[in-house]
Amino acid sequence: MGRSYEIIEKKSRNGLRRRIYDACSCSVALMNDSKFGKVTMDENGVKEIWRSADAVCLDVDSTVCQDEGIDVFASFCGLGKEVKDWTNRAMGGSVSFQESLKARLGILNPTAQKMKSFIETHKPQLTPGVETLVKILKSRNCQVYLVSGGMQEIIEPVAKILDIPVENIFANKLKYFFNGDFAGFDESCPTSRSGGKPRVMSILKERHNYKNLVMIGDGVTDLEASPPADAFIGFGGNVVRNPVKENAKWFVTSFQQLIDELNN
Repeated sequence: MGRSYEIIEKKSRNGLRRRIYDACSCSVALMNDSKFGKVTMDENGVKEIWRSADAVCLDVDSTVCQDEGIDVFASFCGLGKEVKDWTNRAMGGSVSFQESLKARLGILNPTAQKMKSFIETHKPQLTPGVETLVKILKSRNCQVYLVSGGMQEIIEPVAKILDIPVENIFANKLKYFFNGDFAGFDESCPTSRSGGKPRVMSILKERHNYKNLVMIGDGVTDLEASPPADAFIGFGGNVVRNPVKENAKWFVTSFQQLIDELNN
């Protein structure tokens, strides 16, 4: 007898409707179609999708990198504590991401010259194992994306090290006046607001028809990306956020665990 999957669908603002589908009568493609709502699966189900992933989206701050890029930039500007408090609130889910981003950039007021100086002097601190993981995924013809609420300018050097094309970056873009003063951020970027990462997942699935798209990250905004992502893997190699650890079906603390699973 096939496994049964519980699919939670939106019924109305006031409640949920649940249906049970038997694997014998419902295809895997149907199970993973985001229009049917959230598919309940266990750790083994996530691992199965991971082993057959055709696209992987990696969060950057505290996942691909050991630190939070905007916090490091804030320290460079002498505003570390003020910005870090907002970062923790956003990653913990206590405030909307857009509210936090506006607050942090308002504190920083970054100029083009200050950003340029930071990038020239700051070498990305990659999390151990991530370079090996990306190479393995590429060897399996799996597309790798960097999806972040961080700043495009800080993430591009990370992508270069990992040999990930710039077009595979989804991040926030800062705007400057002609004299280099800060002019805000591009609010059309999906990652600039809450719900942005799920939107990126939908865009990728619509564009490329991915069947097994996996999101990996440490924050609540990453957890929220599945669905539409077919699976989510919580990452605690640099910082453990309790809401993520408690709600992720598979939670890892190193990239080696992900590599080992691919080699099984």
